[in-house]
Amino acid sequence: MKIDLTDTTASKINKALVQGRRAIGTPAVGMVLTLVIVTDEENAYDALKAAEDASRQHPSRTLVVIKRVSRSPRDRTSSRLDAEVRVGAEAGTGETVVLRLYGEVVDHAQSVVLPLLLPDAPVVVWWPVNAPLDPAGDALGALAQRRVTDSYTAEEPVRELSARADAYAPGDTDLSWTRITPWRSMLAAALDQVTCEVKGVEVEGEEFNPSCELLAMWLADRLSVPVQRSLSSGPGLTAVRMDTSCGPIVLDRADGSLATLSIEGQPDRAVALKRRDTAELIAEELRRLDPDDTYASALRYGVDRLSTGADRAGAPADAPADAPAGAPAKKAAKKAPAKKAAAK
Repeated sequence: MKIDLTDTTASKINKALVQGRRAIGTPAVGMVLTLVIVTDEENAYDALKAAEDASRQHPSRTLVVIKRVSRSPRDRTSSRLDAEVRVGAEAGTGETVVLRLYGEVVDHAQSVVLPLLLPDAPVVVWWPVNAPLDPAGDALGALAQRRVTDSYTAEEPVRELSARADAYAPGDTDLSWTRITPWRSMLAAALDQVTCEVKGVEVEGEEFNPSCELLAMWLADRLSVPVQRSLSSGPGLTAVRMDTSCGPIVLDRADGSLATLSIEGQPDRAVALKRRDTAELIAEELRRLDPDDTYASALRYGVDRLSTGADRAGAPADAPADAPAGAPAKKAAKKAPAKKAAAK
């Protein structure tokens, strides 16, 4: 069921939600959180589709905030709120309100959203594009327990990571971090199978890919060994190579779907490591609403402390000339924290 409201208020939107639920006989008690999506008109459809798919695992009230910027000076002085209320099959397993803000009300989006939040339920704010540099300091971000950004959509993703580190607050996370959860789990499991000293690591992937940088930062932070970034044509992350006292450990994914795990003295194994869509990433983030300390630690390690191999993709990972200062090699006993950090 879909109800369109023009030049409306938050009170009328709440009444429309009640009316819609009564019409289809669906109560609101089954919803577990409020997901606020802050986006533009161009990206609203894809973001809402991902949220609806994720709602199958996490029934929620989804509020899509679209700030319409008027070109006419006359239009900018007038305020208007249009809403599209969807319940039932139109909104997945929850309910959806698409809010379009015009004029001065654009600067007061939190006043529109606040009366529409589910009472006594967690709030997650997601910026698919154009996230603020300080999500926790944003008026809408201040309403949430969890704030989700995506540095991959930024014009300069690696610089965006530095900004995220400077403004980090408990509850912040990024989909570029969520994308490497299977990689972290697989690498932690591989280290759990050996009792060797890890001497160095090489992370290979696309240039300016924030997920590659975050994985390298996580490994450097958890293992305290030199980590080198080398480049490939992608897609995304393509390989991680660990130099250990027992021989190399390699996780190689050349095609973006199937990877090969190689451990010295063991047969090679094919592992599923496909690139996940946005709905899967959002569903994973909605499963965890507490602060992600592992992400915070990796983020604060800093991109600038990694060694780079842009012009020598095949160079050894433990090249001393590029080793970050104060990063001595540690024994494999240090792999236990990495294993724990892999589980989200």
